[in-house]
Amino acid sequence: MSSGLAIPTIQTVAPAVHFAPPPPPLDPQTLPHTGMLHLHDAAGQASAHLSDAAGHAVHQAADAALQVLGSLSGVLLAGRAALLGTRVLAAAAVRAAEEQRCLERQQQLAAAAAEQWEAAAFAAVRVNARRRALLARAARAAAGGGPPGPPPRPDVPPPLTPVGECLGDLRRELARSEEALRRAEERQAAWEQRRLAARLRLDEEQDDDWRRGLRESRRSALERFTAGRAADAEARQLPRQPADRRTEGALDAGEVRRSGAEILGSLDPYAASEAAELAAQAVRHAVRRAAEDPRRARIHLAEARKFVRDANKQAQAAREAQERAAAHYDFLVYETPEGTEDLTPAPDAVALLRRTLDEGVPLTAAERELVERRVEERVHALEARYVRQQCAGAVAELARRFGGEAGAGRPEGQEIRLDWTPEGWGPGHWLRATLVDGRLRVATMYRGGPGERTAAEQALDDERCAESLERLDQLEEITGALGLGLEFKVEHTEGALPGVLGEDAWVLDELIDEAERATGAHRDVAPKARRYRTVDGDGRR
Repeated sequence: MSSGLAIPTIQTVAPAVHFAPPPPPLDPQTLPHTGMLHLHDAAGQASAHLSDAAGHAVHQAADAALQVLGSLSGVLLAGRAALLGTRVLAAAAVRAAEEQRCLERQQQLAAAAAEQWEAAAFAAVRVNARRRALLARAARAAAGGGPPGPPPRPDVPPPLTPVGECLGDLRRELARSEEALRRAEERQAAWEQRRLAARLRLDEEQDDDWRRGLRESRRSALERFTAGRAADAEARQLPRQPADRRTEGALDAGEVRRSGAEILGSLDPYAASEAAELAAQAVRHAVRRAAEDPRRARIHLAEARKFVRDANKQAQAAREAQERAAAHYDFLVYETPEGTEDLTPAPDAVALLRRTLDEGVPLTAAERELVERRVEERVHALEARYVRQQCAGAVAELARRFGGEAGAGRPEGQEIRLDWTPEGWGPGHWLRATLVDGRLRVATMYRGGPGERTAAEQALDDERCAESLERLDQLEEITGALGLGLEFKVEHTEGALPGVLGEDAWVLDELIDEAERATGAHRDVAPKARRYRTVDGDGRR
């Protein structure tokens, strides 16, 4: 064996992974191996350049619930949450709450710690998106003016910042924020309901039965709205529709007015006044025709119900679109910690999302496609960094468990290069792992340039290549504990590959291509395409 090829897939996001600053620029004349780090050195040096988890990543994965959320893990989870629908985020919030209750009852948890972190992080994205959307809605309402006076000032908690939090603390913050947000949304919805009634002139009627029925119906609609904003309700329920209470026989004017009040009172507080006006007109027509043509009054009431159903569906869709836009916005304006590599900005998508939140203008299909493409691009970039961090941590763990020295570098054109000299291999042989275009290749290397090898050297090369198979198994085991899926495809060439330990070395893929051309070997190698995705069946990335 001279090399093995694998495409890393992210099975679960380990919580404790931080952003790493880029390698410092070094003078190649004074330091021949530019940008090279020793992963087996003190944890401070490794964390300063690659990851706080390097050398300890497996232990952190095992004790994930006890760790604080790392900066890279946190934003990667937020990005994945931004790609999901609001109902999926609500389901994650339900899971997070249930897991917290299990802890409080000291029951055994069925979910793995990393999955618990994902649910909590997704729930935090949901809360922050609802918060930003509510503030934007209140700002638009205040700017619009009109009755019934200015909207209430939303008393909302600050946005949740999960990075640096322990899992239990984050869950408690989630519960407090959910409750405070529910109260603020209820106050805003009540004001929106009064504004809608004023615009539709529903309170102009002086009939006591009408006003009483309308008041009761509004109160019930507001209660349903508040209950429907709970995570478990959002995750499982369809929009509630007005009841179609058909009665046998003729309808008198009083019955028509009571039915009309119930229909109009069931309007979603956020229903657009233009759509709601159609329902109000249908009810007015029904009331006028009740005495002379009860059958026509029934038809008008049925039309009113349909208009209310449509208005409520549109209101819920608009609310979900606003919250999704808020989640996209929060993710795309995120800036990496100081001293780390910046993420590619997305000013075009951010401007569209800002307009949507400030003006309430929905995105067109083309605009939604652009925004989602920018979100996906950023998620892919974060996944690439995450895989790089975890691969570095895995090689560091190899060195810690089995001895030897390990180092990492970032040559141009490579995401990372990792060299490990197992105990007893030096100074002539080592293992090299390179991550290029999402493909991880591990090869057995010998010190020197291409050329003829003596029989003794070839025998030692073969011995090291045979030992490398065991090392690949060990690497797969460690990366599995880190949440990465690796399945190496062993590629056979003639012996080990030549190289120089450290940064001044040939690119591994070029060496293998050259060796295969020399031997006439042809491999069915996977195409060079990035693949950093989860493979669970839950529709998640």
